[in-house]
Amino acid sequence: MKSVDGHHIDIKKFLPHREPLLMVSRLMEIDETSVHTEFDITKDCIFVKNERLSETGLIENAAQACSAIVGQSYFEDDDYEGEGNNLVGYISAIKKVEVYALPKQGEIITTKANLISRYDTGVITICSISCETFNNDELIVACTLNFLIHEV
Repeated sequence: MKSVDGHHIDIKKFLPHREPLLMVSRLMEIDETSVHTEFDITKDCIFVKNERLSETGLIENAAQACSAIVGQSYFEDDDYEGEGNNLVGYISAIKKVEVYALPKQGEIITTKANLISRYDTGVITICSISCETFNNDELIVACTLNFLIHEV
């Protein structure tokens, strides 16, 4: 959990995803342009095949981590419980994805993302985010994703 001004932030309250599609376990750090998350790969994860997290699971993990950067701006500063969670986000384009290795169940992967560009229309936010995922400091995924995010 992330501590912001003495408050612990449970990422599950801020993402629209729920089990079994929730692919972020912990929010480690976040600011207006970057995020750092962790994900515990469990045997019951729907993206685990042959005891390894699939490419699809790695991309979904990256997308959920990335969406937290822009998604946080839709919440009030003092909303530490995610009560304003009325967001929908879509991957509008996968501009680049390179998968170097598939981590094993039981491992913890770390995902770090940085905002490249953002355009707010007042109704939706269009953004581009670069992301890297690591397993024990080894780069296993590098990607650039575009998103459309809006309130419902």
